[in-house]
Parts: sequence; C-alpha cells; structure tokens
Amino acid sequence: MSNMISWDDQRIFLAVLEEGSLSAAARRLGLSHPTVRARIETLERRLGAVLFTRSVNGLTPTETAQTLRDPARAMAMASELFVRAASAPAGQIAGTVRISVPDFMGIEVIPAMLARLHREYPAIRIELSLSNIQADLLAQEVDLAVRTIAPTLGALVARKVASIPLGLFASREYVTRRGLPADIAELAAHDFIGPDRSRSDLALIDSSGMGAIRERMVLRTDSHPAQLAALRAGLGIAAVQVPTATADPNLVRLLPDFEIIRLDTWIVTHENLSRVPRVRAVFDSLADAFRMISKAR
Repeated sequence: MSNMISWDDQRIFLAVLEEGSLSAAARRLGLSHPTVRARIETLERRLGAVLFTRSVNGLTPTETAQTLRDPARAMAMASELFVRAASAPAGQIAGTVRISVPDFMGIEVIPAMLARLHREYPAIRIELSLSNIQADLLAQEVDLAVRTIAPTLGALVARKVASIPLGLFASREYVTRRGLPADIAELAAHDFIGPDRSRSDLALIDSSGMGAIRERMVLRTDSHPAQLAALRAGLGIAAVQVPTATADPNLVRLLPDFEIIRLDTWIVTHENLSRVPRVRAVFDSLADAFRMISKAR
C-alpha cells in the first residue's frame, strides 16, 4: 500500500460513504461525477482494497470501508476545527464558531439570540448545525452545543441556563371550533399532534398521564418544528415549549397549571475551547439570552 494518500482522497471517500452514491457525493463536494469515481478508484488501488461494491441499488460499503469510517470522520472534524481556529487572529473576538442545537430551538429560539449576538460581536460568524443527535464535543466536532441532557464528561465545560416548561397549546381557531378542555380527562375528546416513533417522546406522554391521547393523534411526526407548524395551522393540540408558544398571539395555552415536564437546558463546550475569545463570547451571550427568556416567562 502506498503511503501517498492525500486528505482530498479521504475527504471524497467519506462523502461517498455518507451520501451513498457517487452522484450525491459529487453534488456535496462540487465535483463532477467522473472525478469522484476516478478518485475512489485511485484510492482503492493505493489501499489495495475494494471500498464499495456496485449494484443496481447504488454503492454498498465493504467491511474495509466501514473500518475506515471513524478515522476519516476524525480527519474531517480535525480539518474543520483547523479552519475555524484559523478564522481569526489569536485573542480577537472574531472568526467562526460552530454550534449544535436541537432542531426546534434552532428554528424557534436560537435565531433571535444570534441576532443579538451579531449586534454585539459583528466579526463573529456562526455555523449552525440543527440536530437532535448529540454532536461529539470531545472530538470538537462543534465548538458549542445547546443540550437538554446533562453533560457528564469531565473534559466538558457546561452551564445550566434554563429549565423550560412544556405545556399544551392550541390555535385560537381550533379553540373557537372545538372549545377548551376543562381537565386532563376532557383531552380525550380532542385532536392531537404528537410523536411518531420517538421512544422518549412517547414515554413522556405515558408518564404525564396522557396516554389516552395516543389514539387521538391526527398527525404523528418526530419533528418538533413540524408539530408546531401543524399546531399553528389548527390541526390539533400539541405540547410545546411554553416561552415559545406564549410569544405567539395566535396560540392559547390549555390547562395552564399543567406542566408536562421541564427541559433542563445546558450550554456546553470543550474545556480546551472555553478560553478561546470567540467561543467564550458566544457561550456567555447565549447563556444571558436564555436567562432573559426565563425571567420574562
């Protein structure tokens, strides 16, 4: 096996592995399909191993390719970290900060916080990753993460910034049409928007004493932003973060004394990044913004 294997070839291999086809990888990388195919064939010759088997259904990674996935991903994360670290002169509050947040917060909560951040630190550039899967902070896949699960690893620096209640809401149009339930028992006569296959969300419904509403779900989706969009459209009742739903004048809280749960929320970073000026500025700004939301509720 030749030692002359460039990072570019590894980057193309990772794109094909993650995208599942040469054409999708080419689109992601901004390369032509023949170029990607040729680079994969060259990489296979240099490794002396087959990485993908071809079929009418696309590409299937071989055992060798699967073995190489983690090292290639680690290289990709290190490369991205290198670029972010070089995005500003040392000591200046400038450059790129990559943040991972749950999809609901990334759409409904974080944008206003980032607008405030930009006014205060206009030289900071944000990369926002929306995912309910936790990013790898130890590998510094991202610089910061907003999490609703308590971090446990000692190499992380975390600050609890909020305890966000979940409540039941409906649109004003729905309430006019269907009326207000007087108690939890009356919820069984209403239409609901809820989770599809998320075990944690389904367990939350059962543990809150609302298991009966499972049969009343007119829309099932594990996307929390999609649940909110359907709620706003008047499709039914849904559980929503109280500060977000209360800020919408077209939504009405049902059973105001009933809290389904509180989402404890942390901002987390790697200890090696916690003293980097641009990362610390974003960390502190988001923490202040979450505290303001909590006080305003």
